[in-house]
Amino acid sequence: MDFEKALLRKVGEAVGRFKMIREGDRIAVGVSGGKDSVTLLEALLLLQKRAPIDFTVQAFTVEQGKFLAPVAPIGEYIKSLGVQWTYYKDKASFDLLEEQPDHGCDMCSRFRRRAVYQIGKELNCNVIALGHTADDFCESLFRNIMFTGRMSALPPVTWSKEGDFRLIRPLVLVNEEITRGFVESKGVTVVPCGCSQKTGTVRRSIRDTFAEWQQDYPHLQENILGAMGRVDHSRLLDTRYLKLDEPEPEAEFTVGGSELLPVLQEA
Repeated sequence: MDFEKALLRKVGEAVGRFKMIREGDRIAVGVSGGKDSVTLLEALLLLQKRAPIDFTVQAFTVEQGKFLAPVAPIGEYIKSLGVQWTYYKDKASFDLLEEQPDHGCDMCSRFRRRAVYQIGKELNCNVIALGHTADDFCESLFRNIMFTGRMSALPPVTWSKEGDFRLIRPLVLVNEEITRGFVESKGVTVVPCGCSQKTGTVRRSIRDTFAEWQQDYPHLQENILGAMGRVDHSRLLDTRYLKLDEPEPEAEFTVGGSELLPVLQEA
């Protein structure tokens, strides 16, 4: 597989479909040191050369005390690409590690979000790009359904609470097979976070289950992503979208796309 070609095609499709990048945008890319965020940075730089609009790209890394190796090599790599790199050591996160070593992901995420917005302001950026992949979108959908009772996932584009930043996830259509292959083809040394190695968590359980399912149903991820873009409100339970007092012919059920057929035929 030509990983660069596949990456650019899917990132370009996502950017166009969800209007992620606009003329004059100043984009700050969150680079955690893992394969996904490194791929995101490279993809935006490649897109920058081909896009018909002008936008700038810079990178930042938030240190929360959980990297499994020094992040300096990542910084050197980013600089070698001609990109400004900002390293931010979040004191609040380090204090949290000492005071509550068994804290949950929600607290860590809250501290990271606060740090990201502070960095964005200091860098005078209006867009923050995050490296969530198609895998993350699918897993978040099932995690929310099973454990929060909500049918929701990650948004491809959203805004910060104060409206200061547009948050984009250009890898929404890119699976981790592509990010892994792309990084390996580039020979980039990645620095994983210790959280990614944890076992026995809900996130790990869902990820492992998906991996097993996809061995039997290779199109599963595509189908789930497609389903998130083709919501049939009339076949769900949210009364805001149901016409309970008006007679209406029942719509004929049809398959939304040919990519669903392999799974349906085998099920």
